[in-house]
Amino acid sequence: MFSKAKSKPQSDERATRSARPAANDVSQSASAAVQSKRSTPMKTAGVPSIISADVVMRGNINSAGEVQFDGSLEGDIKATSLIIGEKASVKGEIVCENVTVRGRVEGGIRAHQVQLAATAHIQGDILHSSLSVESGAHFEGNCRHSDDPLSEAAAKDFRKARPSGGAAPRPVTTASDDAAAAAQPPRVAANEAPSFLSGGRSPLR
Repeated sequence: MFSKAKSKPQSDERATRSARPAANDVSQSASAAVQSKRSTPMKTAGVPSIISADVVMRGNINSAGEVQFDGSLEGDIKATSLIIGEKASVKGEIVCENVTVRGRVEGGIRAHQVQLAATAHIQGDILHSSLSVESGAHFEGNCRHSDDPLSEAAAKDFRKARPSGGAAPRPVTTASDDAAAAAQPPRVAANEAPSFLSGGRSPLR
């Protein structure tokens, strides 16, 4: 009789012990589900936007994510991360967090991290926090370091501090040369590399 009475509390204790881990598992799984729900919005939304090489565009591109551009564009690009392919051509300004250039860009670049691959061909000014240039890359323009190159204040400072080309010596001319020059229409000054430093160029600023 005594043995039966003692066995019942032992069985009750075993049941409560076995129930406790199950309850703990449920609470842990619930907390994991809550954490997964919380962590989901923190991830970058969407997949990278890929513009293929057979695309010819005219206009501006604005993206909050990553863009891989392999086509031809006449316009400005603003994105978080940008990769310009080897066969890509961009005639406009680029304003991004991270830029990797493997193709041709005719315009200014403002970005925290700029990487110029060996196949890159840049004609324009670069305002950056970090710049890496591979051997073989072609760069024609001015470049300057800035802690916050995306800010308009940094662009204005760069614009003020930009070195201006000195006046070239005027060649000696004769009267016949002067008459011939007067007959021709006035020539435009030598073209400078496209730049975001020219006022009123880009609607992205």
